[in-house]
Amino acid sequence: MATHDPTNGGAQAAESDPRDRGIGELVKDLASQTSTLMRQEIKLAQAEVTQKGKVAGKGVGMLVGAGVTALLALGALTALLIIVLDSFMALWLAALIVTLLWAAVAAALAMAGRNALQSATPPAPQTVETVKEDIQWAKNPTGSAGR
Repeated sequence: MATHDPTNGGAQAAESDPRDRGIGELVKDLASQTSTLMRQEIKLAQAEVTQKGKVAGKGVGMLVGAGVTALLALGALTALLIIVLDSFMALWLAALIVTLLWAAVAAALAMAGRNALQSATPPAPQTVETVKEDIQWAKNPTGSAGR
């Protein structure tokens, strides 16, 4: 119930209690607050995705750098290894050994890059948590969701 407020000439203090406000005003406030909340959640999600994207970008950059470096060195080193091994065994066997060696190196680089990319997911854990809290608050607006 509204209280008598002698400081404003005896007018009732209706602004402090939502039960004394009209439905139209309450709906307007709810729409405004919901809109603000959604904008804030979208901004949070964008920030989190941007941060995770930077981590993923570094992983992709490492993979590309490893690939380019390996390609530059692979030709010369392959020829050198085959020539050295050719001194001790048949040429075809030397080429096979060098090919298997490069396959193992490529597998190790691929696994390291994959691990770097996997560390970038899930993209927005904080946003997921705050949306869950917002849903809980919407179900029980008089209580606190405990942020």
